[in-house]
Amino acid sequence: MHALVIHAPRDLRIEEVPTPAPEADQLLVRVRTGGICGSDLHYFNHGGFGTVRIKEPMVLGHEVAGVVTAAGSAVTGVPNGTRIAISPSRPCGQCEYCQQGLQNHCLDMRYYGSAMRTPHVQGAFRQEVVIDKSQAHAVADTLSDAEAAMAEPLSVALHAVRRAGPLLGKRVLVTGCGPIGALIVAAARRGGAAHIVATDVSALPLESARLVGADEAFNVMETPDALQPFAQNKGSFDVLFEASGNAAALRAALDVIRPRGVIVQVGLGGDAPLPMNAIVAKELDLRGAFRFHEEFAMAVELLNKGLVDVKPLISEVFPYRDCLQAFQKAGDRSKAMKVLIDFS
Repeated sequence: MHALVIHAPRDLRIEEVPTPAPEADQLLVRVRTGGICGSDLHYFNHGGFGTVRIKEPMVLGHEVAGVVTAAGSAVTGVPNGTRIAISPSRPCGQCEYCQQGLQNHCLDMRYYGSAMRTPHVQGAFRQEVVIDKSQAHAVADTLSDAEAAMAEPLSVALHAVRRAGPLLGKRVLVTGCGPIGALIVAAARRGGAAHIVATDVSALPLESARLVGADEAFNVMETPDALQPFAQNKGSFDVLFEASGNAAALRAALDVIRPRGVIVQVGLGGDAPLPMNAIVAKELDLRGAFRFHEEFAMAVELLNKGLVDVKPLISEVFPYRDCLQAFQKAGDRSKAMKVLIDFS
């Protein structure tokens, strides 16, 4: 079966890879659709991010959906033909963090398409993949394959929103409205936020944020002082979700967060100096949000029930043979939000 294998920056190849037979508690899945994530783009454009670098050929991809074509001898309740979203997260279940219910901090995590460990964990941008039964989450017939593949980034957004605590009636600011930021907007709206403001530096992400629930959206490149009115009386927002990874965005947002507000840092852009005076003076809570675990099942349920609509964020679906064009399109934030690849 064909897979998309990265060898070096800009060296993405379509290659034949073997597909093993499923073991007793595993499923064989025909992958239909996969979404290109920011980490995939980092591998494609730069060969990695931070200290994480490709040291050997690696199949990319972790946002995928498909259909079950075979099951191991111990699997029940998942007949062939079942359409599923696949959780890419495979914690060990045995380490101290897994035992505490903090599986996203697993000491022996195997996450699809990751060069964080060697040998690298091969990804799911392939026509067939063998998965553990626990990774399979059935999707409704009302969902397209592309929508089903959005379960993974929605899970990231849901985890970030849960890290903030209750949002009912809260005023929320989201800085950075790429796919994750826009999905945070959607999740915060579902969580009961009373007013949501989104900022970005490009028109398409801002329009997308409006479509999924933002009450106001500001281009801070065109209007650098757009948030200034929200700074009155020590700030207007109860919660900030910083999804851009830009240190300047975080610093500017601190002026509009109310005392004892919550900051959830989601975006990664490298280390940044912390404005400790503002954090101390306002008694702000700074929290990180990393991946997800149980939120994947929540994401699929929300999608299945039509409680979160991700269709406005899907820009285009490319055949896998046009993967280079797909990655180029995905890297242009002025033209695309979420770009997906069709492996059928």
